Amino acid sequence: MVDAEGEFVEYVSARLPILHRTAFLMCGDAHLADDVVQRTITALYVNWRRVSRADNVDAYVHRMLVHKLVDEKRLSWAEVRLLGWMPEPERPPVTPHDELAERDSLLAALAHLARGQRTALVLRFLCDLSLTETAAAMGCSEGNVKSQTARALVAVRQVLGLTEMAGRNLR
Repeated sequence: MVDAEGEFVEYVSARLPILHRTAFLMCGDAHLADDVVQRTITALYVNWRRVSRADNVDAYVHRMLVHKLVDEKRLSWAEVRLLGWMPEPERPPVTPHDELAERDSLLAALAHLARGQRTALVLRFLCDLSLTETAAAMGCSEGNVKSQTARALVAVRQVLGLTEMAGRNLR
């Protein structure tokens, strides 16, 4: 039988890349995403015995992640830059040019969205959560998720310059 700490380590090891990706896509800042994931994992460790008994641990953890990001945005009173210059953003491993261009376009489009809209898109389409799971993670109604998603898709299509016919493929 695996002890609770071993279960926690196994769970986090398997989910860490997904949590980082989700956090980055929701906030658009790799360093902030790292901080939010770290805070989420810390809170998860403290509450692991209770969380591990949840019906859907992944949905519970996604909700924790969303709350930590909201807390970070709400509680940060100022952005402090320690350097006189901004470092280059982290670059992913080299992939074909078209994939990079598509990824950059998508990240730019996500950056133009309101936080709720971005969160709805990331959880629904990039994390493959159901409508119910997304609503639970965001702490809102399914109708709110549908509304946020619809508005976000319209905004993404506008930013990407997609026609209505091409935009239907995003659904």
